[in-house]
Amino acid sequence: MDTLYWILIFLGTYCFMEFMAWFTHKYIMHGFLWSLHKDHHHKDHDSWFERNDAFFIFYAVVSITCFLLWKYEGFWAGLPIGIGIFAYGLSYFLVHDIFIHQRFKMFRNANNWYARGVRRAHKIHHKHLGKDDGECFGMLFVPFKYFKK
Repeated sequence: MDTLYWILIFLGTYCFMEFMAWFTHKYIMHGFLWSLHKDHHHKDHDSWFERNDAFFIFYAVVSITCFLLWKYEGFWAGLPIGIGIFAYGLSYFLVHDIFIHQRFKMFRNANNWYARGVRRAHKIHHKHLGKDDGECFGMLFVPFKYFKK
């Protein structure tokens, strides 16, 4: 298939995943699956792992399914879709788990305008300890007000 289509599908999938992250976070994690997500807001455990980490498994399965559809069923768009989902998941992990929550001690000195805005938005999200009245459910694309001084 034409390279341009492949790139457009990859980029479209990557951007769509930000919407899916927002939607899943707002309506599922802070909704009927709060029981899995609340340990991310309330550290009620001693483990490095959180029940919240289970959400990554769903999108990993979707990504793997796309790779399998491409490989075994000849669904050519499965490859750029699968890679787009994987790339977003990797970005989410780097920004959310490593940069913001410092699960690995890396990127501690990042202090550019984007890094400060993402940190501010996430801090506002975590000031709400319950499942209701939350804000800033996205990850990579946050409202512009968080980038202002």
